[in-house]
Amino acid sequence: MSNNETSDMGPIGVFDSGFGGLSILRDVRRELPQYDYLFLGDNARAPYGSRSYQLVYEFTLQAVKYLFARGCRLVILACNTASAKALRTIQQRDLPTLDPTRRVLGVIRPTAEQAGVLSRTGHVGVFGTPGTIASGSYDIEIKKLHPGFHVYGHACPMWVPLVENRESDGPGADYFVKKDVDALLSQSPLIDAVILGCTHYPLLLDKIRRYVPEGVKIVGQGDIVARSLRDYLRRHPEMECRLRRGGACEYLTTEEPAKFSPLASVFVREPVDASHVTLV
Repeated sequence: MSNNETSDMGPIGVFDSGFGGLSILRDVRRELPQYDYLFLGDNARAPYGSRSYQLVYEFTLQAVKYLFARGCRLVILACNTASAKALRTIQQRDLPTLDPTRRVLGVIRPTAEQAGVLSRTGHVGVFGTPGTIASGSYDIEIKKLHPGFHVYGHACPMWVPLVENRESDGPGADYFVKKDVDALLSQSPLIDAVILGCTHYPLLLDKIRRYVPEGVKIVGQGDIVARSLRDYLRRHPEMECRLRRGGACEYLTTEEPAKFSPLASVFVREPVDASHVTLV
């Protein structure tokens, strides 16, 4: 391999406003362990869920530009809020001038595709942050892919704090999870699939299963995004050949690493030694 070919290869970038995208990273690495990965968490400015479209777009674009500068040819927005509020604009307006050969992908579309496979009634529920639910992104994407489907969203503002404060196994989590599950399912007795529309929510999966009735399928994102990426790379060999292979993973955060690394290790289930970066 020539030096030019080597320099044209880079890691897969994975971006999230906080910690939840680490659950996506974990599943992607399990599915595709041969590639190098560079994770960036904008933890100093999290959460994104309550921020305006413009701010989420600006912050996400800063992260994408940083990951591009670090050599990433492909960036995954492993964040539902960034996927909902920034992805389309970055793809359509910014990529053509930044570098039309690079790609930025989100997590909403592959999840919406899978919901159509799992639901038999065409009635799908979505748990998400207030920002994701208010954006209507899942409603739009599911109905675009599966005309005639009915989508019911419910915002769960307490679920992320429960996870990040390591209370996901406590009795307080039971109260809020049951309350939110009941609120979503009360919108229609025909709901037979629910989407976990936030990358933190898999850490509450045991409790969610406890209160979701048997027969209602729960759609997580990690496995779906991992399989979707595998299929994407199979269909786009021109991108796949530009990904560096070595199985390495580097972690970056806009927060102090000493604060980020311990909780990050809970999500990826292995020790994390992160480095600090500043986004501008």
